[in-house]
Amino acid sequence: MIVNRDALNRVFTGLKTIFNNALKAQTGNWQATAMEVPSTGAGEDYAWLSRFPKMRKWVGDKQIKSIEAGKYYKKNESWEATIAVKRDDIEDDALGIYSPQAMSAGESAGELHDIIVDDLKANAFVSECWDGQYFYDTDHPVNGASVSNKGTAALSAADLAGAKASYGAGRQAVMGFTDSEGMPLRLVPDTLEVGPAQEAVAKILCEADKLQDNSPNPYKGTAKVLVNPTITDNRWMLHVTSKQSVKPFIVQMRKKPVFVQQTGMDNDDVFNKGEFKFGAEARATGLYGFWQLSYGSTGAA
Repeated sequence: MIVNRDALNRVFTGLKTIFNNALKAQTGNWQATAMEVPSTGAGEDYAWLSRFPKMRKWVGDKQIKSIEAGKYYKKNESWEATIAVKRDDIEDDALGIYSPQAMSAGESAGELHDIIVDDLKANAFVSECWDGQYFYDTDHPVNGASVSNKGTAALSAADLAGAKASYGAGRQAVMGFTDSEGMPLRLVPDTLEVGPAQEAVAKILCEADKLQDNSPNPYKGTAKVLVNPTITDNRWMLHVTSKQSVKPFIVQMRKKPVFVQQTGMDNDDVFNKGEFKFGAEARATGLYGFWQLSYGSTGAA
């Protein structure tokens, strides 16, 4: 093939089509526990997360939920996946080797939300959320008291005592959360997230009639199981996902993944390396939503 502008346009139009088809076909689990928030600038201020408004009786003046600007600002990050196409391969009509790469780039771009959310979860025990505490922590300040959404118990379905001390303790903690005025948040966790090693135990707790010691299982049907292959230890999390307004985790999206290409014949890479470039670019970041919507255990105890 003679390498000219028309030839390059045909080559990269084909690669773009493969990329976009793979991008559209890719599905993930991020929607179960996270929400997407659009971004229109370099970053966004999430001071509103410092307030969890609830209806109350109107006695006297209205109680205004004021918001402290600049309390929780998140800057967008740049993401990319780039592949080099050798000019010699275009000349030799050997472009078949790039179709799988274009497909892989599209699939990876389609996984961006999951990559961001999984990173948030992986660091949730050591990264701060809007109140200055770790997302999973034992001392979130609420109405002058310290409130915990963190445990250490290993997930257990061995017997009722083990189930209560692990999964039951998480449910009880979430359902006991209140707002800054002491009003119950009326939260009921509905999703149990585990790694592959804990899948069997999680399914017994949430789906089986009986626990492993053959005693009745009081937790059957209380949550659906979400298996996350990136969890490789004994961590487990219990989420509230029924809220439409907010989820435990947030993907801030400035620019969705798009196909980009570098095909200028006079580009330095073409002259020095005999390479053209294509791939994906995006701008996004992740952040923690209301910690009250999730309970996490290290599973270490």
